[in-house]
Amino acid sequence: MSIVSDRRTTCQRGEDELREIEVLIISAQDLKNVKHLTKMRAYAVVYVEKDFHMVKTQVDEHGGTNPTWNQVVMVKFHAKLAEKDVLAAVNVDIYAHGHVREKPAGSARVLLCDVLKGGDASDPVDNPIQCLTVQVWRSSGRPQGLLNLWVPPTGRFLMRRESLSFSVKEVADEEMVEREVATSLGGGGAVVERRVD
Repeated sequence: MSIVSDRRTTCQRGEDELREIEVLIISAQDLKNVKHLTKMRAYAVVYVEKDFHMVKTQVDEHGGTNPTWNQVVMVKFHAKLAEKDVLAAVNVDIYAHGHVREKPAGSARVLLCDVLKGGDASDPVDNPIQCLTVQVWRSSGRPQGLLNLWVPPTGRFLMRRESLSFSVKEVADEEMVEREVATSLGGGGAVVERRVD
């Protein structure tokens, strides 16, 4: 994950402010296999306003119909959109990468009003971990598969971590070990790592 501030900038074509939020695209499961001769290599395209700004994940080479991306993408949209349109959403279109053409595997969406709650991004109370699982829909309108993602309520992640399975206690433990090692080195004695349980 990466930490990117919830930047508001001025759009070149007018005075509309832009908002940039972080979205963690985790994985999908049980997608329709749209590649019949070769293994499906899926990627996701994420956007709020399709004609304005779209971002793409890397291609999952090994997951087939159960791809895993674990990738944070930064999505930009006009800041007033969330206030004006209650149906404004984070959209995720999933495609199968191909040499000749890209084949759509399905789409999912999460309403901005359901995930963006505001608050202080540095406060864990305002920024809880809320992984979402949403239905993936085929272009025919049939449900096929699930998408796992996380949109922080403040629009940006609290801290940079390689895994979501951490706790405040683990961070405190790491800091305690670092202090004890520094103290031991400074005193000239043997280095002893102790963890506080």
